[in-house]
Amino acid sequence: MKKLLPILFSFLGILTFSQQVESLTTILSDKISIRALELYDGKVWYSGTDSKFGFVDLKNPQNQKQIKLSEEKLQFRTLAQDKDSLYVVNIESPAYFFKIDKKNLNHQLVFTDRSKAAFYDAFHFVNEKLAFAFSDTDDNRLKLTMYKNGKWSFFENEIKLNPGEAAFAASNTNIASTKNYLWIATGGKASRILRLTFKNEKFEVFDTPFIQGESSQGMYSIDFVNDKFGVVVGGDYTKQDANINNIATTNDGGETWQIQASGKNTGYTTCVKIKPNSKGKEIISVGDQHISYSSDFGKTWKKISDEKGFFVCKWVDGNRVVLAGKDKISLMKLKF
Repeated sequence: MKKLLPILFSFLGILTFSQQVESLTTILSDKISIRALELYDGKVWYSGTDSKFGFVDLKNPQNQKQIKLSEEKLQFRTLAQDKDSLYVVNIESPAYFFKIDKKNLNHQLVFTDRSKAAFYDAFHFVNEKLAFAFSDTDDNRLKLTMYKNGKWSFFENEIKLNPGEAAFAASNTNIASTKNYLWIATGGKASRILRLTFKNEKFEVFDTPFIQGESSQGMYSIDFVNDKFGVVVGGDYTKQDANINNIATTNDGGETWQIQASGKNTGYTTCVKIKPNSKGKEIISVGDQHISYSSDFGKTWKKISDEKGFFVCKWVDGNRVVLAGKDKISLMKLKF
């Protein structure tokens, strides 16, 4: 029996990490930095630098279109959608909120934030009638622009951020939601979870054991599969090989977090996405230097690609992932 155990464990290890990259195909090449993606009508939609916005057809990548939303060289790091339109807001002040019609790409300016500290890190639709955009602030208060029932406003709250606590506009994914909750992951001098309960419109704040304390450290991306299970990733963009306390999961809706694979993962990542219909078991994470995968609820991770320059990812279906970053959008097919 003792001789069989190593063979058995080896076999189980193969089953645990049986996924492989079957193909990784570039479907858009351009002089652009892309940190936000959405999927609609068989196309991947993107926003990026130099006011660029567009789409690429996933089945026929030659079917693609790009427009500029402004004559100014705005940097877009956000993208969100409802049934009929897509929305973007640029980083830096003044922050312009654009609405783009999905059918004809006609666009209009729908809201402007002229505060000096405006710097929007993420934009997220909870449902067709409710969306939130998260911005840096000049008074240590949590700043959220809210779209509710067709109207734009600033969401009133009493949450105060710690000195040096902010967020990273790295992949438009430091906000996640379910029907009942919205979660925001902060970073920097403090890296905490802010949870909004929709029923009473109240925020709760939870400390985390995530790496924090420096402006470059903390949680960069968050994803939830239901009201209970979620995952966060990040690290330190100035020390991308560092892999201590840079991945965590929760089983109680973000109230407590368990560090996973500390010292045993491939380092800093900027976007994490749970595979559809996997109930949180299978997760992909991308960063500037690699693509990693977990098939055991984030407990262990395997680097599946050394491809560099990706900042954001999104599942297309059960075995395809679209990725974007520096000068490209790519479609990855996984083999299980």
